[in-house]
Amino acid sequence: MAQDPYLELGVARTASTAEIRAAFHKLAKQHHPDQNPGNKASEERFKRVSAAFDVIGDEAKRKKFDRGEIDADGREARGFGGPQPGSPGSRGGGGGYGGAQFDGVDLNDIFGDMFGGRGGQRGGNFRPGGFSAKGSDVRAKLEIDLEDAILGAKKRISFADGRTLDVSIPAGAAEGQTIRLRGQGSPGRSGPGDALIDLSIKPHPIYRREGDSLVMDLAVTVPDAILGAKVQAPTPEGVVTLTVPKGSNAGHMLRLKGRGVHDSFGKRGDLLARLILTLPETSDPALEKFAASWRKDRPYQAAKRKV
Repeated sequence: MAQDPYLELGVARTASTAEIRAAFHKLAKQHHPDQNPGNKASEERFKRVSAAFDVIGDEAKRKKFDRGEIDADGREARGFGGPQPGSPGSRGGGGGYGGAQFDGVDLNDIFGDMFGGRGGQRGGNFRPGGFSAKGSDVRAKLEIDLEDAILGAKKRISFADGRTLDVSIPAGAAEGQTIRLRGQGSPGRSGPGDALIDLSIKPHPIYRREGDSLVMDLAVTVPDAILGAKVQAPTPEGVVTLTVPKGSNAGHMLRLKGRGVHDSFGKRGDLLARLILTLPETSDPALEKFAASWRKDRPYQAAKRKV
């Protein structure tokens, strides 16, 4: 019969799942046969820690073990029913490490750095020392609108194998961010790999990004700039009403707080609307007469300002 799995992994019975996983990670890397070729003692230790983790690394099995319903080999304890040692369906002492299945643990994560980050053999499938291979990851690019990156959205993406997946874009997504979809990669003997979605944000026809701020041009009429006015302005959340102050000039910035993009801490910047003064699209004789009189009687120099 195997040793108590808690003792085998060197953890207390009150250890958290994360602590158990970390202990297994450390011991498995230390004693893996590919790290210790020809060392039978290390190979046996690797089998034992793998079998121990197979019991207490699984929440359901751990509870059964703690209640005495299964033994350290994961077999039904006598008096609880189920297959007995040696009977059909019994687990033969953990079965070595060749067929081990560890729920919630990515063996590529555990052993990847051991083998130079190659993830094992072809296609990311990893078979050191007889482990069943996890399927390889698949990668795809997804181009999204700026509004989707700011507010979040759900998008559908197609893969080369004909599958389609719905991808949830988180609010505050950034250019180049990768979204991992667990279990949506290529199939493998010990489970499928993951789908990795690389995000790209499309250029926007209205907004341009400056740090965590969005900047846009906002056209206003000359009368509105001179007299002040309420005007409509687009934002990622929809159209809002802005107040143009009396006597506003071209290049004047109006600030909408919290309507920009997210910074690295998740806080949103501002939306800056730069005023652009516009004339009527068609010639207006009355406006031309007024301008001629104004230029003659009230001449002034254009202000030098940064726009």
